[in-house]
Amino acid sequence: MKNSNLKSKLARRRSKSLHTLLLCLAVFSLLGAGDPATRFNEIGHQMMCICGCNQILLECNHVGCPASDGMRNELMASVERGDSDSLVEQGFVQKYGPTVLAAPTNRGFDRAAYIIPFAALFFGFGLIVLVIRAWKNRPTPAIADGLRPVPGAELEQFRDQARKETDL
Repeated sequence: MKNSNLKSKLARRRSKSLHTLLLCLAVFSLLGAGDPATRFNEIGHQMMCICGCNQILLECNHVGCPASDGMRNELMASVERGDSDSLVEQGFVQKYGPTVLAAPTNRGFDRAAYIIPFAALFFGFGLIVLVIRAWKNRPTPAIADGLRPVPGAELEQFRDQARKETDL
């Protein structure tokens, strides 16, 4: 009876610890989620400046950039209105085109941008394996007149015989 009480106490303690851990994770992950400055920062880092500098919108340091200030103002206005992240991104895509997004979407042909690098990596590893196997399994080189190299023990016998016959 003592053993079952101990097991049930341990189970309750583990359950409480797990719940506490999950609650802490939820609190820390959602910390600042409703803050407009945080949303502005997150969304702004998911977009590119369209001036041609190829930099993230909030990091555009192009002197006299004709586009970044206006884009930042539009972004701030959208965030302050309370538009959702996807609505803000869709508005920017409609106005500036899909090149405004820093990362491709996970729809349609844009999925190729996520799939092709991994496919190329696996293809490259497969090619390396095939080349190594081909090198490993290639036949030993032939010597003149079609003779093959002699294995180690036999070679030593021939060397001993040559020494005896030549008195070296």
